[in-house]
Amino acid sequence: MKKIIFLALYFSNSDEGGIYTDLLREMRDNGEDVLVVAPSINEESGLSVVNGIKVLRVKTPKVLNVGVIAKGIANILLPYLFKNAVKKSKISLNFDAIILPTPPITLGFLAKWLKRKSKAKVYLILRDIFPQNAVDLKMINQGGMVYKYFRRMEKQLYATADNIGCMSQANIDYIVQHNPDINTNKLHLLPNWQKLPSQNTAVIDAKFKNKYGLDNKFVIIFGGNIGKPQKMENIVALAKSLTEHKDIIFFIIGDGTEKTKLESSISKEGLDNIIVKGRIPREDYNQLILAADVGLISLSEDFTIPNFPSKVLSYFASSIPVLASVDVHTDFGKMLQETNSGFWSEAGNTEDLKNKLLQLYHNSDLRKTMGENGHEHMKEHLLPLHAYKTISNYI
Repeated sequence: MKKIIFLALYFSNSDEGGIYTDLLREMRDNGEDVLVVAPSINEESGLSVVNGIKVLRVKTPKVLNVGVIAKGIANILLPYLFKNAVKKSKISLNFDAIILPTPPITLGFLAKWLKRKSKAKVYLILRDIFPQNAVDLKMINQGGMVYKYFRRMEKQLYATADNIGCMSQANIDYIVQHNPDINTNKLHLLPNWQKLPSQNTAVIDAKFKNKYGLDNKFVIIFGGNIGKPQKMENIVALAKSLTEHKDIIFFIIGDGTEKTKLESSISKEGLDNIIVKGRIPREDYNQLILAADVGLISLSEDFTIPNFPSKVLSYFASSIPVLASVDVHTDFGKMLQETNSGFWSEAGNTEDLKNKLLQLYHNSDLRKTMGENGHEHMKEHLLPLHAYKTISNYI
């Protein structure tokens, strides 16, 4: 049994899953002694036990679904607030491992302090390459004071980490290319992961299509954050190009900083083939994905860093094919090709994306084959147990 502290941006009090919740439960089920440090929910703070996992809640400024400036300030404050909470809790610092994901990179300060106190290994789950992603999205200027501040922080985080798990080979190559001083032995593959639905939730209940007005529709579903990285303008353009197909509907579920802009664009274009919903019950979301015909991925063409969208796992889990509009720097499209689990187009190329969608639209056998291929790939490589085993080998 290893004693692990996990530094999190979010940890739910409910039974709902999530990429890190699923991982932490896998650790718990394998006998690890896990403590999660996470922002408070509903203003509560202090130590508690949530589904068999110890959680230290810390009162912090809001860190999710807020503006750039508010998020920046919250992330800068986070390590200091977490550190004070850990000190006040009188927790013994005899950890074997310190695990933290990006975002944010600011928790590297806390990881370094914990490492010095406990002599534990630091394992970094690299899911966000910052500040370069903010530069790509024109949120900060490369070479400016803000960029230089966070770039120093990023380099320090990589130096502090004993091991770094990266989403794909393109992520590893990018880190090596842009950080020539890094010890490349630290870097290894840690693909995204997610639990498969239980058998009873894997049965399609037709009432959910009726509930959301999707009966007799060819449903293209998108679930997750609606922000600058997703470049939803490209999806609006795709929907606009398909208005002659009256049975095709884009069903977008999520929230984010660009949601209002998305709704405004839909209204301005007069599109009735896009439905946008905020948060819906988890059961409804899972059922809608099962009932959908295609799962949609969208990434901005402005990215120079190789992102690897985790929402694809929900589509794989539900055995539906993937249609991806992504930048040329990610190797996500290569994965879809190698597994024959979907199609991808370069973001901004509406005509190519439309043609590939229509291939799926006209060929139910192709949709079935690609959906099954994605499901098998997930079962073999992308479950929480796979991630736990990889991390465990290093810590």
